[in-house]
Amino acid sequence: MSLAPGDSAAAEDFIRAHPFDRIDALHLRIDVAGERLEITRIDAPSDGILVAVLILDAAALDRLHALSRFCAMLFRRRVPTDIRLTSQRRRRIRQMLRAYDARLDGATYREIAIAIYGDARIAAEPWKTSSLRDAVIGLVEGSFAMTSGGYLQLLRHRHRS
Repeated sequence: MSLAPGDSAAAEDFIRAHPFDRIDALHLRIDVAGERLEITRIDAPSDGILVAVLILDAAALDRLHALSRFCAMLFRRRVPTDIRLTSQRRRRIRQMLRAYDARLDGATYREIAIAIYGDARIAAEPWKTSSLRDAVIGLVEGSFAMTSGGYLQLLRHRHRS
C-alpha cells in the first residue's frame, strides 16, 4: 500500500495520533479503535511511502483481511468487521474464560452452569441428564485447551474450500 504523494506524512501522522508502544527500534505496537496493531518499520528512506508485505501461506487470506482493515483505519474509512470471530464465537470465548476461572477457583460444573445460564434454567431439568451440563463440560474442556495454546486456532478464520 502506498500513499498518494500529497499524503506522504499520513502514515507518520496516523501512528502519532494513536497510543503506541515502541517495542524496539523497528517495531511498534499501536492501539486503534480498541485494536492492537503491530508495525515493523524498514530502515530505509521511504519518502512517506508505507509498504505492506504479505506472507503467502495458509493464513494469507486472514492477513489480507487484516491489511484491508488497517487501510480503512489509515484512511479514516469505515473499518470492516473482523470476520475471524463471529458474535457467537466471542460469546463462547467469554463463557469459556468464565468457566476456566471458576474451575480454577474450585467451582463444580453445576455451579458454573448456574453462573452462566442462571439458577432457573438449571433447576428446570435433572442435572445428570441436562444438556446444559454437557455444554458446561464442553466449555471447561475448551477453556483448558484454549489456555494451553488453542486460542490461536480460535483467532484463525475458517475459510471455505
